[in-house]
Amino acid sequence: MLSNRQLFLKHVAQTSPTPMMLEFVRAYGIYLFDTEGKKYIDLISGFAVSNIGHGNKHVLHAIKEQSEKYMHLMVYGEVIQSPQVKYAQLLTAHLPENLHSVYFTNSGAEATEGAMKLAKQVTGRTKFIHFKNSYHGSTQGALSVMGDEYFKSAFRPLLPDIHELRYNNVDDLSEIDCRTAAVICEPIQAESGVTVPDLEFMKLLREKCNENRALLILDEAQTGLGRTGKLWAFEHFGIVPDILLLAKAIGGGLPLGAFISSKRNMQQLTENPVLGHITTFGGHPVSCAAGLAAFEFLLENISFTEVENKGSLFESRLKYSAIKSFRRKGLVMAIQFHSAEENKKVIHQCIKNGLVTDWFLFAADCLRICPPLIITEEEIDLCCELILKSISEVY
Repeated sequence: MLSNRQLFLKHVAQTSPTPMMLEFVRAYGIYLFDTEGKKYIDLISGFAVSNIGHGNKHVLHAIKEQSEKYMHLMVYGEVIQSPQVKYAQLLTAHLPENLHSVYFTNSGAEATEGAMKLAKQVTGRTKFIHFKNSYHGSTQGALSVMGDEYFKSAFRPLLPDIHELRYNNVDDLSEIDCRTAAVICEPIQAESGVTVPDLEFMKLLREKCNENRALLILDEAQTGLGRTGKLWAFEHFGIVPDILLLAKAIGGGLPLGAFISSKRNMQQLTENPVLGHITTFGGHPVSCAAGLAAFEFLLENISFTEVENKGSLFESRLKYSAIKSFRRKGLVMAIQFHSAEENKKVIHQCIKNGLVTDWFLFAADCLRICPPLIITEEEIDLCCELILKSISEVY
């Protein structure tokens, strides 16, 4: 009989030639447990998904309660489903006034696709601007605005009229003109290894979009819901997007994404053509119930000031001669080493020592730290101790 490991490699489509191959059977809080009972600290929150940790009782109760009422009923948008209504209401209550209409999707990539279609409908234009080392998903529209040619070249031709600028470079923003439908941007770039832009850059980006009546799409799939020390990362810069993208932590551990804009904008998807964006499972009632419960828990139990303090604690503890740089905002952090090879060795040693971490898509020399926001100071001390132990064992 084949083992789960062998069956995984045989029947589950692989995304890389070297998957982690860890088999977890249970998760709770910030911890993951494998088949041998070994405990690991989830240092990346399932890639920014598990903001409030694993196995949250409030979320589990909401899932059970909703699944016993009903699950899928109808294609999205046709019937009133209270989990969608309640979650949309609570989200928009904590967003600026122009962001009051929510379109729930299955994922962040679908949120990008929907936002791009919406921008074309609202502006009547086709030109999109994105930034080098940006990541907005892997479907073909989202891939078109990915800022790395290595991941795009095999799938060309992609969407036309796409223009790439340098992130955090004010000179490049002159490319935004009266032909531009939208600029899509991460308020803090994640996959480049946590790049925090200058306030001047973000302010000018908003001004250039305003001047040319181009829409500003901000992708907060990784940075939203408290991750950076504020509820939304755009709050750090005093700007507001025309369309906001959410995913990952928005579902409380279940698949969910959203693009959010004004009602006036969103109505452009209801006619010419009717059903301008369609999804069968988007806004699944159980996912929305889980997301709502997770968001309620976040608002009631997580101090965003403490998120920043916890990030600062990591930064103060992680000092080692082999570390080239340390970049962070709140609890999204990158440790840069002198090469990708060195980083890979440290990551491997971290996993061996009970810390699950990884690299960044466009920064292979950087180790990712993105723990659940519920992590305690004592657990941070332990994480730092294990990271430093792993680095010393490599060097």
